[in-house]
Amino acid sequence: MFHLLDIIGTMAFAMSGALTAMHKKLDPFGVFIIAFVTAVGGGTLRDVLIGRTPVGWMRDMQYVYVIILGFFLAIIFRKRFDKLRTSLFLFDTIGLGVFTLIGLERGILTGLHPAICIALGTMTACFGGVIRDILCNEIPNVFREEIYATICIFGGIVFFGLRKLNLNDDILYLVTSLVIIIIRLMAVKYKWHLKAFDHK
Repeated sequence: MFHLLDIIGTMAFAMSGALTAMHKKLDPFGVFIIAFVTAVGGGTLRDVLIGRTPVGWMRDMQYVYVIILGFFLAIIFRKRFDKLRTSLFLFDTIGLGVFTLIGLERGILTGLHPAICIALGTMTACFGGVIRDILCNEIPNVFREEIYATICIFGGIVFFGLRKLNLNDDILYLVTSLVIIIIRLMAVKYKWHLKAFDHK
């Protein structure tokens, strides 16, 4: 289940990056680069911070193949995504839930404190999107009023709470990912947000 979620998250973020780049009218090379950094940016930062080098996507070519597949799928089916923003949001949300979980698990395997594991999970989920948005000349979601990174932190708290119940790992992974995805969907639907600072 853990490996499957990892692949799903990589594919989702690759397609999210590709759709954003196409929306910005980049050329095919630009679209591929944005797809790639969106998919591996957070995981690369996480692996460097915990000293896991070479980083994950350099150890296993399967991730590179998945990113390439996501890139081509986004291009081939781009006209079928009637609402580009809706499709982008969906893929980004899936990636957010899955990559938070992966960051948490990597921290646990390294023997880190739960608080640090939650920070790693948040970085893993958000940093690829930060790079994507900066390269596409957008203010990253994580820095705007929209609830984004906060959901990852909450998901991490839920994860460690459920972990104390000694649930089966597959159930733990699935429930945590779904909690993050559902809260993200609800936050957008009901317009939950953090109040921005007033500079006046």
